[in-house]
Amino acid sequence: MTLSNPSWYSFDVVVVGAGHAGVEAALAAARLGANTALLTMSCDTVAQMSCNPAIGGVAKGQIVREIDALGGEMGRVIDATGIQFRMLNSGKGAAMHSPRAQADKKAYQFEMKWRVEQQENLALRQEMVAGLVTEDGRVTGVKVAGGAVYHAPAVILTTGTFLQAIMHTGEAKTEGGRAGEKAAHGLSAELLGLGFELERFKTGTPARLNGRTIDFAQCTVQPGDEDPQPFSYLTEKITQPQMDCHLTETTPEMHDLIRDNLSRAPMYSGQIESTGPRYCPSIEDKIVRFADKATHQIFLEPEGRNTLEYYCNGISTSLPRDVQDRMIRMIPGLQNAEIMRFGYAVEYDFAPPTQLHPTLETRMVEGLYFAGQLNGTTGYEEAAGQGLIAGVNAALKVAGQEPFILNRSQAYLGVLIDDLVTKGVDEPYRMFTSRAEYRMLLRQDNADRRLTPVGIQLGLVDSDRKASFESYEVEVQHALKLISSVRHQGRTLEEWLRRPEIGWSDVEQMSTELTEASLSERAERHATIEAKYAGYIKRQEAEIARLQKIDSVRIPGTFSFAGVPQLRHEAREKLGRLKPATVGQASRVSGITPADIAVLMMYLNAHAAGAESP
Repeated sequence: MTLSNPSWYSFDVVVVGAGHAGVEAALAAARLGANTALLTMSCDTVAQMSCNPAIGGVAKGQIVREIDALGGEMGRVIDATGIQFRMLNSGKGAAMHSPRAQADKKAYQFEMKWRVEQQENLALRQEMVAGLVTEDGRVTGVKVAGGAVYHAPAVILTTGTFLQAIMHTGEAKTEGGRAGEKAAHGLSAELLGLGFELERFKTGTPARLNGRTIDFAQCTVQPGDEDPQPFSYLTEKITQPQMDCHLTETTPEMHDLIRDNLSRAPMYSGQIESTGPRYCPSIEDKIVRFADKATHQIFLEPEGRNTLEYYCNGISTSLPRDVQDRMIRMIPGLQNAEIMRFGYAVEYDFAPPTQLHPTLETRMVEGLYFAGQLNGTTGYEEAAGQGLIAGVNAALKVAGQEPFILNRSQAYLGVLIDDLVTKGVDEPYRMFTSRAEYRMLLRQDNADRRLTPVGIQLGLVDSDRKASFESYEVEVQHALKLISSVRHQGRTLEEWLRRPEIGWSDVEQMSTELTEASLSERAERHATIEAKYAGYIKRQEAEIARLQKIDSVRIPGTFSFAGVPQLRHEAREKLGRLKPATVGQASRVSGITPADIAVLMMYLNAHAAGAESP
């Protein structure tokens, strides 16, 4: 094929797929100076919200804050287009606080596309990717429909739920990664041919209703927070008006209907054999698994300011259309509701993530990266975070620089990726605060203090964010210094703040220095949390220091686990297959015992001392 301008097809990084992982990957790579192409089946679906119209949630909100702290876009876009903001778990400890926002889903999609289009070094192209181009074990580009080849030394696949995808509504099956869009064919066979292992997962979505036909008087109103907190550290205040959500519930009558039709549900008829998300089950799963529960909550969430479409959060289903019609009308407030879109399940290929390095580069093919649901995760936030990390590492690799790896004590993103590459997945992975052993340190309020200096060092952070962060850091340090040095009745203000009944306004009355400091509300909140949880924080920091000694012991790439006879057979097999880079990573592999790690350390010490390598 002769091209009039070959430079249109020559890039440093090519990103395949423009969902939440793809856009963050492409933006990050471009911001680090890599000439980047973002290829999508349709330019009209960039950053589309295929499922729930919301960003954030428990632990997910922390991830969005981390993406933002590293210069990513998700937080700023939801701040600009959100229609309701809530801080979840605000009545619990600070480590559990998690921001969440309903999105105007079309406004979000268009805002993200607009920001992608504006980004220097980034070309958005509508292309159907047909396959990969590889040479001598490394990727060199991608083939697209029509015969063109995009050449690049780094390729990031963010194919979402589209690989060999099949949608199920009752007995009806259609090809597609989401309603109205084609499945992606060819890439699965090519990945298998390159030696990758692929498996199948499923996910689902509920019906959408016309709000004009909902009787909201029978539902409970769920308003947003009176003082909505933004996601991005660059957003000073949320000023747009908020919209209400509503709460209703299923009924015993509806449960009976579902039980009577389980034989027509693809998950129970045998039509779908793959695993779905345990923490976001379909209504069919809920009825079976929680048979003793008479009702389940349903959240009616508006999909935007300029539509009457409502998302029925809590009743994801793949039951037949006639059953969906009947069961919806058994719900309080929905007796006359009209279904605009029926619920369905999607079954798709994913690549078990133990085939990846912690950089998200694949072990099989150099220069090839996977991010998002292709790695067996679920959720916009988990996908976006992986995309950012993959984009950064692809750009760094092309530039010949050291890779970027976050550890578990630095970020939820570090927990996410470490879990994926060391433990793998047996169901679609979603993040929870319970997965993070250092969650007292990984709070949503301090993500910028944890990660923005890293973003500055990498070059991800622009001058405005850098200046804003540095100004805030000065303010926080001043606040912390004041409360640790100023005394009232023999105790420091920090000691007073540790009392549960004492807040910042109380210690301000104890000291004119605090009132004269004119600190921002955010700095005051942060200093208060640091004071109240100082004991927990110090213990976690000490634990991190202890474990970092183990995690810092590197395992040479040439080390042969098979040659360590004292290791159990299971340990030799798992470690040999996963090839952990450090002893700490090896210790987190499922099935590896402390005794295995002791044996490994003994051999590594001998290896380092110059003894014969096993």
